[in-house]
Amino acid sequence: MSVRGLLLGTAGAAALCVSVAVAITIGPAEIRVGDVWATVGAHLGWGSTGLSPIRDGIVWQLRLPRTLLAAVCGAGLAVCGVVMQSLLRNPLADPFVLGVSSGASTGAVAVVVLGVGGGVVSVSAGAFVGAVLSFALVLLLSHTLGGTTDRVVLAGVAAMQLFSALTSFVVMTAADAETTRGVLFWLLGSLSGADWTDVWVGFGVLVLALVVCLGYARTLDAFAFGQDAAASLGVSVARTRLVLLSVTALLTAALVSSSGAIGFVGLVLPHAARALVGPGHARLLPVSALAGAVFLVWVDTLARTVLDPQEVPVGVVTSLIGVPVFVLVLYRSKTTSGRAAG
Repeated sequence: MSVRGLLLGTAGAAALCVSVAVAITIGPAEIRVGDVWATVGAHLGWGSTGLSPIRDGIVWQLRLPRTLLAAVCGAGLAVCGVVMQSLLRNPLADPFVLGVSSGASTGAVAVVVLGVGGGVVSVSAGAFVGAVLSFALVLLLSHTLGGTTDRVVLAGVAAMQLFSALTSFVVMTAADAETTRGVLFWLLGSLSGADWTDVWVGFGVLVLALVVCLGYARTLDAFAFGQDAAASLGVSVARTRLVLLSVTALLTAALVSSSGAIGFVGLVLPHAARALVGPGHARLLPVSALAGAVFLVWVDTLARTVLDPQEVPVGVVTSLIGVPVFVLVLYRSKTTSGRAAG
């Protein structure tokens, strides 16, 4: 890694630690940054917090797991966005292009509205199963249609529309008003139900996926020049694409199952990171992860405090921020295409 990349990575890690600590202090309860560090240290066996049980619970049981889950989701979605944009050679690709989020929504709705699982299966588990089924359908369709990149995208669109229709049908026909409101809040993306299990599961899958993707960093660089160019360099295109698509789908499924569909993070943050460190994936992947983590920590903080005591779904806030950037990306793509044609 270059000196610039190392400095950016160090600065990003420091910014993430500071962001997490400061974000936890924001809210109706009076919490200081020192209280946050003391609470973490006490629960790790380093002294006592000196806080009341209520304030200690606010930090350790409520705000810390939620903030850490926001960081994990932001990092994971950004990493998935980087991989998808490289594999598909499309600057507008994001982690949800494979229909994973729609499948997760159907799985969650099946548990909440239809009672699938008889109360034994949690919403997160139902969402994860739905996401995996959606990805399996995408793989089957794309393989049947020829397995090329454009067929993968088309299969993802088909799966997305199918599971979105199923979700809408179930909600409209089987849910009452209160259930519909709760389901809608989850579908728009929410971290309000975060717990330590969600954090550790998401973090474990994120680390595994990041390690695998970094192992394929040079291969992803080759994909930037097209599948034919990658094949000429000795890359097994079909196998590599299957591995990376499976890894990103697994990571997306794990994140969506705990947070709902949080859009635009995987679309916007890779472009911001690419502007800082360039297209090399050995630098781009970790910097994108750090940028996504810091971004979503602050977006979630804004979502839970801007209309306090009412909470705004975090996916709504990311969309409000992401849409203008999405338009900018479209405009830059058009400008670049026009210059190439000229």
